[in-house]
Amino acid sequence: MDQSAEGREGTPFEMTIEAGKVREFARATKSTNPEYRQDDSVIPPTFLAAAAFWQTETSSPSRGIPINLERMLHGGQEFIFHGEPPRVGDHLTGHMRIGKIWEKQGRRGGMMQFHEIITEFKNAEGTLVAESRTTAIETSQAPEKAGA
Repeated sequence: MDQSAEGREGTPFEMTIEAGKVREFARATKSTNPEYRQDDSVIPPTFLAAAAFWQTETSSPSRGIPINLERMLHGGQEFIFHGEPPRVGDHLTGHMRIGKIWEKQGRRGGMMQFHEIITEFKNAEGTLVAESRTTAIETSQAPEKAGA
């Protein structure tokens, strides 16, 4: 990914937090917190990772940029809440952009390119309530076998 892609934005997407989806997510992540089974619960801290199910084809700021998915790794995920996490029934607007892009020499996979995808979530009043920061890594070659 060319560093000139820094700051590139996708189109906003809409997301309504549904009680059933929060319960499914809590169950899938093996949460035993009974609050996530209530109809007015706050979301589990990592629930915003499921926002991909609400995104459209144009939501991704990376669309049209050649990326080799066979060499793509998930490098990290961070969630930042600006107050209490969203609750069941909240309507959010998500907006994604490409943050920093940088390179680092790897030990087995050659040059690695890191890129950060930032998603901001605003409530119905337009207030920023949460952010998700994802770091993806694309290696320049397949890793060499250990001991080779």
